[in-house]
Amino acid sequence: MPASATKPLRVAVLADSDTRWKWGALTANRIAPSGSGNPWNTTGAGIRLDGYLLRGRATPTARQLGEVGVSADSLREVTAAEFLRAMREESYDLLVLALVGGGTQAMLHGLGRVWADRPDRPVVVTGYVGVIYEKLADGLLLRHGADLVLANSRQDAERFRAVYEGVGADASSVTEVALPFLGGAAYSGEHDPYTVVFAAQPSVPESRRDRMYLLNRLVGHARRHPGREVLLKLRSKPGEHTTHIEELPYQKLARKLDLPSNFRLVYGHMGEVLDRTDLLVTISSTAALESLHRRIPTVVLTDLGVREALGNHHFAGSGCLASWDQLDAGHRPVPDEEWVARQGVAAGGASSGEGAYATAFDAARERIAELLDRPGGLPPLAPYYTPTTAPGYLPGILARHHLAPDGSPLPGAPAADQAPGPVRQVVRRAARGAYRHGVQRVAPVIRRMGEL
Repeated sequence: MPASATKPLRVAVLADSDTRWKWGALTANRIAPSGSGNPWNTTGAGIRLDGYLLRGRATPTARQLGEVGVSADSLREVTAAEFLRAMREESYDLLVLALVGGGTQAMLHGLGRVWADRPDRPVVVTGYVGVIYEKLADGLLLRHGADLVLANSRQDAERFRAVYEGVGADASSVTEVALPFLGGAAYSGEHDPYTVVFAAQPSVPESRRDRMYLLNRLVGHARRHPGREVLLKLRSKPGEHTTHIEELPYQKLARKLDLPSNFRLVYGHMGEVLDRTDLLVTISSTAALESLHRRIPTVVLTDLGVREALGNHHFAGSGCLASWDQLDAGHRPVPDEEWVARQGVAAGGASSGEGAYATAFDAARERIAELLDRPGGLPPLAPYYTPTTAPGYLPGILARHHLAPDGSPLPGAPAADQAPGPVRQVVRRAARGAYRHGVQRVAPVIRRMGEL
């Protein structure tokens, strides 16, 4: 379905959170075969990007979208049924599904139905927003069926193919790329003041005790080094959700402490924070990979153990594991070059600039161009999970998105032919507020009572 050489490539991105919107939109721009790299678009017309935000608990707020800083030609909130209807009525060249595994699987089945007997369908791409440290097989098989399943590193590509081949699923969709948001200026030396940044995560660690421990160590580091600026980089404000639920926001925990003047809580674009960072500290955030790509000194904490539940086991062999005691004593880790290279970061060294990194997306661009130019169009989507292969699992996955086992909308599925009226908007905001109150206030109390 080649686009006209005089028209931009039409791209749609469906995302369910702020971080996945960032990944999906940036990925679309990286992999779209536009400009001189596109054999049938010799004018360099670029792309037209339409964004769709899947309505749910983590639908990003206007503030979160502004912080992400990724623009689109259009952007609107939709239910699953509304999105599927749009995909039936609109004509796109490329679709990026930036969703959790269950959402991706539901959309693949729903799209398979609305595109039945339609060879001129878009190329469908999906993948992961960052480090994969849990539910590898589950998440991968829920993403199977897309034309391209993107792996952010050589290591991930090998793991993905092994999972697919191990269950007898077609592994040809696995395509090695890199994280689309890496980049920025290489670290060139210490700033004035020297700046230490702790990249917080919404769900790691989970317990109040562990989060207070990390907060106290960070504050203690600020007191021990009054000449340094110590920043706690936060992902969201209380009441907002990102990819993961945050029951105990650091903002609330910090209110109980007497904070030194050189300690601050900050929001904003991670890349802008890294521009002034001299030491990045985290448990297992993808921010560590962004930092390593720039050759900024980076530490993955071992204070709470090296455990799968924390995700820091992913960094075993990186040379970046260290404790607060070691950092307070002046330790600075040196990353292992072979490990870093396998993660798809700092390719050729940060000093090599964007050129070496950008080639990581060449294979995906070439493959998409080939699929768009495929004689006779594209075959139907073929997920590994079907009512035959997973009759006890798939129906529940689809039902969460109000879809029947055949991918059709269930009776009463939420959808609207027009923008919601004032009453519906108030009800929706109230429902979200109640959900977030339950997550952040009621659930922790019930959990504590259960531990008595």
